Amino acid sequence: MTLAQALFAPRSVALVGASGDAVKNTARPQRYLLKHGYDGKIAPINASRSEVLGLKSYKSVKETPFDIDHAFIMVEDVEAALEDCGAKGVPVASVFSDGFADAGEKGMARQLKLAARARELGVRLLGPNSMGMINLIARCPITVNAVLEMDAPPAGGTSIVSQSGTMLGTVLSRGAARGLGFSKLISVGNEADLGVGEIVGMLAGDPETRTLLLFLETIRDADALARGVRAAHAAGKPVIAYKLGRSKLGARLARSHTGALAGEDAAMDAYFRDCGIVRVDMLETLIEIGPMLEGRKPPDLARVPRVAVVTTTGGGAASVVDRLGTRGIEIASPDPRAPIIDLTMGKQAATYGAVVGELLEFDGCDAVLAVVGSSAMFHPQHAVEPIIKANRGAKPLAVFMTPQADKSLALLARAGVAAFRTPEACADALHAYFSWKSPRKELNESSLDIPLKGKLTEQNALELFASLGVPVVESAIARPPDYAHALPYPVALKILSADVAHKSDVGGVLLGIATRQEFESKAKSLANKGEPLLVQRMEAGLAEAIVGYRDDPVVGPVVMVGAGGILAELYNDVVLRLAPVDEAGALEMIGQVKGFAVLRGYRGLPPGDLPALARAVAALSRLALLAGRPVREAEANPVIVKERGVVAVDALAVLKED
Repeated sequence: MTLAQALFAPRSVALVGASGDAVKNTARPQRYLLKHGYDGKIAPINASRSEVLGLKSYKSVKETPFDIDHAFIMVEDVEAALEDCGAKGVPVASVFSDGFADAGEKGMARQLKLAARARELGVRLLGPNSMGMINLIARCPITVNAVLEMDAPPAGGTSIVSQSGTMLGTVLSRGAARGLGFSKLISVGNEADLGVGEIVGMLAGDPETRTLLLFLETIRDADALARGVRAAHAAGKPVIAYKLGRSKLGARLARSHTGALAGEDAAMDAYFRDCGIVRVDMLETLIEIGPMLEGRKPPDLARVPRVAVVTTTGGGAASVVDRLGTRGIEIASPDPRAPIIDLTMGKQAATYGAVVGELLEFDGCDAVLAVVGSSAMFHPQHAVEPIIKANRGAKPLAVFMTPQADKSLALLARAGVAAFRTPEACADALHAYFSWKSPRKELNESSLDIPLKGKLTEQNALELFASLGVPVVESAIARPPDYAHALPYPVALKILSADVAHKSDVGGVLLGIATRQEFESKAKSLANKGEPLLVQRMEAGLAEAIVGYRDDPVVGPVVMVGAGGILAELYNDVVLRLAPVDEAGALEMIGQVKGFAVLRGYRGLPPGDLPALARAVAALSRLALLAGRPVREAEANPVIVKERGVVAVDALAVLKED
C-alpha cells in the first residue's frame, strides 16, 4: 500500500481514544465513518471498554486482529500511541491532539521529538493538532469536524489542503450550498512531518483530484510546496491559494528600502507567481473559482486582459465591471458601440445562449462574463440553461447572478460552469485567472564562493556587487588627515559607516563637489572624529532605478527592481521575483515598472539602456547563489540608467549575522 492510499483511502482505521459517549468530539470519527458509508474495517481503541458505539473495541492498536493502514490519535499521551502504531506497523497516523508547536517553546521541543521518533518507527504523521482527512469519493471521513453531521455532502474533483482544520468545514459546507463537490479535504495541523507541499505532490498524482485549493496561514517549507505545485502543473491541475496576512508587519525591521518594499506579502506574491500558484484575495473566490480553472493552463498573458460581457441587468453587470476596471482589466465587445451587450428577458432564451456562444468564439476577448438578474432565481430556463448549452470551454466563462439563486448555482455547478454569488468574488476570480503564470523555469547555476564576514561598509558592498557583475561607480576611500584621492572632479563625498543605512537621512552625502579646495572644506565638516570618507565620481543619466535583494525567511531569496532614488519607498513602483533570475526574466520585470516609461522613449525622450539594467538585476540576484546565503538584504539605489550602460552609485549589503 502506498503512502497516498494509506492517507486518503485506507482499508482499515484505528481510532485511538474513541469515546463511547456519542456526544463527545472523540466519538465523532467513528460515527462519521459509519454514517457516510465507509466500507473498511474500524477499530475503536479504548483501554477501558470492550465495545464502543456498537463496535468491538481494543485496548491498544497492537491488539487489533487485522492490519491497520491509518490511525487517528485523539489521546493526550500521543507518544505512547505512536509507539503502539510503530509496533503494529501502521504506515500513517493522524494526530488530533494538541500541546505541541501550538503550545509554545516546550511544545515545539515535544513536537520535534515526536517527529524524530516517528521517523525511527517508520510512521508518517499528519499533524499534530490536525482535524484529520475527509475523502468524500471513498466515503472515508477520518475527522472530528462537525461538518460531517450533514447528510451526503456532494463529491467532486476539487481537493483542499488547509492549515486550519475548521476551514475544512467552512469550505465544504459553503461549497455544498452552491452544489460544488469535493474529493479530498486535508487538515495538516502543525506539519511536524507531512506538510502542504508533500500532500500537494500526492494529490498531483491522484486521479480523483482535478483542482487543488490551499488555505494557508504561512508557508513552512517553500521548496517542498514549489515541488508539489510543479508536479500539479505537469499533471494539468491548477493550484489556487488563499493566504491570510496581507499586512506589512515586520517591515519596520528592514534596514534597506528593499526590506520594506519586498515585505512578507510582496515576497509571497512573487513566490506564488513564480511557482504557478493562483492567488485569490477572497475566501468566497477560493470556494467558487475551481470550475473556471479546471482543465485549463495558465494564460501567461503579457498584455492587458480583456473580458466580454453579456447581461440581463445593467446594474448587476456594472457592479462587476467596475471592479474589473480597478484591476486593470478591459471590457471588449464585437460591437464598439456597445461595450456591454445588454439583453432583456423579453427576448427569446435562444438569444442569450447565442450571444454567449458568439462571445466565447470572439477573438477580441480572453474570457466571458455572463450576468443574470432575477430570472436566475425563478426562471433558470431563460438564461442559465442557455449559458450551459452555449459553453463550449473555448475560454473561461464566469457567471454572476444578482439574486440568491441556489437552484441555478447547483445547475451551473453540475455543468462545470463557474458561478459567483458576489460581484467582488467574480472580479477577483477573473483577475486571479489573468494573473496566473506557468511555473518559472528553474535556473541551473553553480553556487558562488565569496567570503563575507562582519558588517559591510558601502565600499565593501560596492566591491561585492562588482564581483557579481554589477557595474559600480568608481570610488576611493579618503583617509585623514589630508583625505587625498585620485578621482577627477566633480565628486560625491559620503560618510563611510556600516551602521548608517540611509546616509542622506543624516546629512551624510554631499554631491557635486567641484574643486579640491571645496572638497577639503567639506571633508573636514563631514568627517566624524577623523574617520575615513568615501569619494565617488559624479554620475548622471536619464533616470534612477533601485535594484534590491532580500532573503525572505518564508519563501527564500527574492530580487526587486523599480523606480529608485530617495523616494523609492514613496513610489512603491517595484516588481519582485524569486532569485536568481536570468536577463530575460529581469527584462520582463523591468517592463512592468510604470516609472520606467521615461526610459522607453516616452514622448520622444531618449531611451535608456534597459538591457544593461536587466543584466545588473540578474547579476545582483546571484546573491542567492552565495554559499550559505549569508546576505540578508542588499540594494543598489540608485542605479543610474544612461543611454548606454548603467552604474550603481550607492550600495548596501546586510549580512545575516549582523
